[in-house]
Amino acid sequence: MATVSYPKQALKLKDGQIRVPLGNTCKRWFGIDSFYIPMPANLKFIDIKELRILPRNKCFYFEFVYKKDIDSDLLNQDNVLGIDPGLTNWLTCVSNVGISFILDGKQVKSMNRWYNKKVSTIKKDKLQGFWNKKLAAITEKRNRQMRDGINKAAKIVVNHCLENNIGTIIFGWNKGNKNEIELGKKNNSEFVPIPTARLKDRISQLCEQYGIKFIETEESYTSKTSFLDGDYLPSYGEKPNLWKPSGKRTKRGLYRTASNFYINADANAAANIIRKVSRTLGLNLSRLCRDVLTRPTRINLWVTANKDKKCSDVVSTRHATSLLESPRL
Repeated sequence: MATVSYPKQALKLKDGQIRVPLGNTCKRWFGIDSFYIPMPANLKFIDIKELRILPRNKCFYFEFVYKKDIDSDLLNQDNVLGIDPGLTNWLTCVSNVGISFILDGKQVKSMNRWYNKKVSTIKKDKLQGFWNKKLAAITEKRNRQMRDGINKAAKIVVNHCLENNIGTIIFGWNKGNKNEIELGKKNNSEFVPIPTARLKDRISQLCEQYGIKFIETEESYTSKTSFLDGDYLPSYGEKPNLWKPSGKRTKRGLYRTASNFYINADANAAANIIRKVSRTLGLNLSRLCRDVLTRPTRINLWVTANKDKKCSDVVSTRHATSLLESPRL
């Protein structure tokens, strides 16, 4: 089975459903000339340019191609957000407007660990290339979980920029950083399947949609160099022979500066990612201080929405109760 594409001219809208034709040959062989799929509620039929049918793990996905108007909100491009990708801390985000946060990656790690364990159990003592319905089902479940996590994480980052008038995102990325990685057997099995590259691409797509400038830069030596001490930050392959950072990374995800201050190690790396391009862009980093690098807010992708919903339910319940108890009613 392969991907099938239908242009807009071949599609028709009938009673809230899209008619997809199958052709005369299919009608002659099977007596079926078309089938129907529901029209998405968030789209207009007139805006659809193409329909694609994608087979994945014994499932079919309908992919709609449509024209999207780009928002032209004028954001301040001098306000910048630096992003350091990782594993336990999936994305560490630091800005020069005095705000920092971390997108927790523990649940993503747990989902991949569960998937690897299940696949290993099912494929035990089987021939190479073995595949069955159970493997297809758990693979599809894992892929949907990753896709949901990517969309949530990218939306949180972009919404943060829109709310704080941040017009530039700097993403630290080394191309091929997973190809020759040596973190040990256990860490490799957790780090390599994490779809950070897809998350980077999704953030880039949303930046284009909302008028945010997206810059990708190499992140060599950003974890070793002390941002607060202003250490020299070499590029990849250009480290001087006698170069040595003034600070040191310690246990429990902390970084000790030359002044014996302890800051978050990943936040220090994200700040250095901004510093990689600060001179080129003429950025002001005066508000990127020790307080921003010490206590970044941790965000859990799947729990945050539930907490917000519970909080809103409590607020609405209290508001309704106060109205019922009002003597004017």
